[in-house]
Amino acid sequence: MILLSRRGHLALAAVVDIAIHARPTPITAKALAARLELPPRHLEGLLQTLVHANILRGVRGPRGGYELARERRRITAASVLRAVASANGGDEAPHCRLVMQLVAPIVEAAGKAFLDELETITIDDICRRAEDLQLGDEKNLGADFAI
Repeated sequence: MILLSRRGHLALAAVVDIAIHARPTPITAKALAARLELPPRHLEGLLQTLVHANILRGVRGPRGGYELARERRRITAASVLRAVASANGGDEAPHCRLVMQLVAPIVEAAGKAFLDELETITIDDICRRAEDLQLGDEKNLGADFAI
């Protein structure tokens, strides 16, 4: 069963990767794309969407890239998915009576329950799971956003 779009999966992976690796310097789109095994251009629109949603912050200049816009414990998985879903517009369901009166309300209720559960999961929770699984650069896993 497909619960998340490819774009949703990539958005979560990108935010978690940046949370793990962005200290002390921001992560370039090129480095992020290499770790996610994607062409750099594939991520540009997604990263800009996350910047506009105040999940990531773009840093300009020769040592620029992307970093978290807030503490990772203040970013939920649901907020990441909502940002990319609203930017994507989503597919429109057919307007037949069966869909509108039966299928759409069931799917909408299930989607709400799914997002409500993801609202309890923070990027920090996911980063800690990555540390448990020894994924990423362990020396930077404890890094967090600081002002």
